[in-house]
Amino acid sequence: MAQLLQLQATPDLVERVYGAVLDAISDGSLPPGQRITQEELARQLAVSRQPVLQALRQLKTDGFVQDAPGRGLMVAPLDADWMRNVYQVRGALDRLAAQEAARLHFPLDDGLITRGRQAAAGSDIKAMIDADLAFHNAIYQASGNPLIEQTARHHWRHLRRVMGGVLQSSGQREAVWDEHAAIAQAIRAGDVARAAAHIEDHSTRASAELAKRLTQFLTTTEADTA
Repeated sequence: MAQLLQLQATPDLVERVYGAVLDAISDGSLPPGQRITQEELARQLAVSRQPVLQALRQLKTDGFVQDAPGRGLMVAPLDADWMRNVYQVRGALDRLAAQEAARLHFPLDDGLITRGRQAAAGSDIKAMIDADLAFHNAIYQASGNPLIEQTARHHWRHLRRVMGGVLQSSGQREAVWDEHAAIAQAIRAGDVARAAAHIEDHSTRASAELAKRLTQFLTTTEADTA
């Protein structure tokens, strides 16, 4: 199993174990079908088994791990239909958030775009995903409706699993941040219709690219295991 970074004991340890395992699932260090055990995770993260057990229970509830044949747990397989459903809901939330933020003429931090472009120019996929999430979270917060961010959080956890493949394309990375910049400009200008149109186009293109990459991944995986 891939080596994970050790964690220091803190009151929020279960949440941190959850995040560390989810990051490993998202970046492919723990690929679909990989068996995982409490003992091995506890050893690698340098924590006791109890927080690992609690984190794995939550990961199972959230659909990231499942029972393995025989006994134990494994990373849940990716499901193209499920991911399309997740992206559809995320797109609707993004549109609503952008419209509400535009009504407020909310000035999104220009640094979000700058940092996003810097991440896109590098090779750290996790940094790219984090920058993308930070931008969308800023729009959710700017909407003035806390339920949007709360609802989107669960869907983003699933999207992280497949975003890495989309961001492998350097051309796609640049296009993503051009689209983000256009969305931010429309929101700042208070142009509700333009903000909604830009973010809808962005979500549609991102969903199509995600579906293509996921189909390629699943086809390759099936061929490798045949």
